[in-house]
Formats: sequence, C-alpha cells, structure tokens
Amino acid sequence: MHKPFTFPHTNPPLSPKLTLPTMYDLPSEDPEEPGLPDEFHDLQPQLLSATLRLVDYSRDRVFTGSDLNLYYDVHHPLWHKRPDWFLALGVSRLYEGIDLRSSYVIWQEGTSPFVVVELLSPGTEKEDLGQNAELPSASESESPAAETPPRKWDVYEKILRVPYYVVFSRYTNQMRVFQLVGSDYQEQPIDPDRPRFWFNGLKLGLGLWHGEFDGITRSWLRWYDAQANWLLTDAERVEQAEAQLRQTALNLLQSGMSIEQVAQLTGFSEERLQNIGTV
Repeated sequence: MHKPFTFPHTNPPLSPKLTLPTMYDLPSEDPEEPGLPDEFHDLQPQLLSATLRLVDYSRDRVFTGSDLNLYYDVHHPLWHKRPDWFLALGVSRLYEGIDLRSSYVIWQEGTSPFVVVELLSPGTEKEDLGQNAELPSASESESPAAETPPRKWDVYEKILRVPYYVVFSRYTNQMRVFQLVGSDYQEQPIDPDRPRFWFNGLKLGLGLWHGEFDGITRSWLRWYDAQANWLLTDAERVEQAEAQLRQTALNLLQSGMSIEQVAQLTGFSEERLQNIGTV
C-alpha cells in the first residue's frame, strides 16, 4: 500500500490543486478492483445520463461519470472509489473547460458528487451497503499511519459528504435511497408498489421504469419530472416528434387536404404520405 502523501513546504502554503497529482498523473484503471463488468453496468448509467434534464443547470455546468475513478484523499492521492454512476453539479462539463475526463479528482474539481448510484452485484453488495466489517471506518482511516482505504460507504458518507446515495439491484429490482442527514446516511421510505424518490435539490425524481432501452426490455432506473412524466432520451424525443408529425399528416389527409398540400406543410415526401395514408 502506498504511503501517505507529504505536502511540500512552501511559504505561503500552496493549495492541493497546485501540489497534488492531476487526472493526467493518476491511473484511470485498477485491474484488481472487485466486481465483474456486465452489460447492465454499461447500459443503466447511459440511461441515467441520457434522461437527466436539470432546470437550474445548463448541460455545460453538469458532469456525470460512469465507472470512472473518483480520487478523494489528499493524503493518499492514489486512493479512489469507482462509482457506477455519479452526478456533480456546478462543475465544467469538460476538465478545466477543455478536456474529457479520465478520472474525477476532488482536490482538482473542488466539488463532491451530489448523487452517487451503485448497481449491486454479488461481489460488491456488502461493500456498496457498508457491511464489510474487514475494512476500517472513515474515522479509523484518518490516522496518517492507516494503510487500508476506508469503505466505499464511509467515503461517500463521511469524507465526500455526498447528499444522496442510491443503490439498485437488478436481481430484485429494488431501489434504495440514502440521504445524508446530519453526519449519517438515513434510508428514505419508498413505496414498493411505486418505487420513486423526489430530489428537491435537483427538481427531479428517480424511479423504477419498466420498458425498452437499447433493445432490452426490463426495469430500469430513470428520471421523471414534476408532473411525474418519465424524461425522454434524445432518440426518444426525435421518435416522439416523428410520430406526432405522422399523426398530423394523417389527420390532414383524412380531412380532405391534398397530398401536395400536406407535403408542403409537413416536409414529408408525397411518396411517404401515400404510404401514411394507406396505414
């Protein structure tokens, strides 16, 4: 295990952002990290990012990370966790405004995630739920002599102070939400018959939606708005607009308008309108 980092002595002292490694210096992968990748761990984070629509933040002031190293300890710069998905608010979409991130380095970013989502798997479930008794707690790991990184739960709860921690099992389709209240996570009540949770700070809700994404039909975590409508991906928005335009064209044809007139109004070719009219 790597020794704690010693800050260089300067007068006046320099900030960690200037003295500690950046994402260009730190490794972006750890082949020994537990947990086997699977297709769900790839698709579910994509859907979370694709349906995220924030009212108070523009897209260039929001960052979502998936399976990305999250470096959190200035005294142990190589210590990291690797959330399945996380959301950081008020940070540049690009690192320093210019580059795609290969990791998320807290002392460089200056902002902890607002939401972390972990997708449970048999090999990581105890770690994700803070049940691994073999690892020290965050308070035990604060000693300079500590050689073992703290548990994932403690990093999110005690060190990064992540306001919301969500865990989801694709095996049981159970979503659990833990909110930081004071110094500890408290599990929030969720109706098992309608599993949804509203995030006041985001003006968005997260719930369990059953439907097709990327050709796979199952239960997924998905964002919804204040009207309880599931938020659409860009592809779904295009498909929805296309379906509405087709219906408009059909209504116009059925009202007696000529194909030429409908083509001018909708932009559809006359050939396509003929096919629509025969459906």
